[in-house]
Amino acid sequence: MELEGLQHSETMNEQQLREIMSRYGEDIWNYIYYLTKNSEQADDLAQEVFIKCYYRIGTYRGNSSFKAWLLTIARNTVFSHRKSRFFRSGLWGGVQPLSTVDVEQREKTIEPIGVARSAEMEYLGNQSIGEIWDLIMTLSPKLREILVLDLKYELSIKEIAELMNLSHGTVKSRLHR
Repeated sequence: MELEGLQHSETMNEQQLREIMSRYGEDIWNYIYYLTKNSEQADDLAQEVFIKCYYRIGTYRGNSSFKAWLLTIARNTVFSHRKSRFFRSGLWGGVQPLSTVDVEQREKTIEPIGVARSAEMEYLGNQSIGEIWDLIMTLSPKLREILVLDLKYELSIKEIAELMNLSHGTVKSRLHR
């Protein structure tokens, strides 16, 4: 699918939306989860992000990557939800820890072709990934968000700065911390 064809487009069809959801769905869900620490909220808000994408495709101008545009929608959707009366009333729900099962389901390990990991190496690798993400989830939200955008989504410092409405120096400083 050519995402560049969506620049300056006023509408998209269902097939384009399905392709976008297939391509970016896991990234959007994970990003929302990192912001909310709640899998049910991530499910609901990820759906909302793609609904907004469908109806607001006319606002995508191609100034940033399509992924950065979707992550911006996701971030704004989470923050809008937090400001809603539902959130303020305390009905939002508890924080769920990131379990090893969640990490195993959400993270994919790319192995070189022809190389199989032993059961022990697979277990140790999954334990290490789980421990790292558990540590990341304990960071303050502003540090965690920048780290996730950099490591998981491989956005440039410029894209992160634009997405979070911060200066390049602030992004670099938070990444360094």
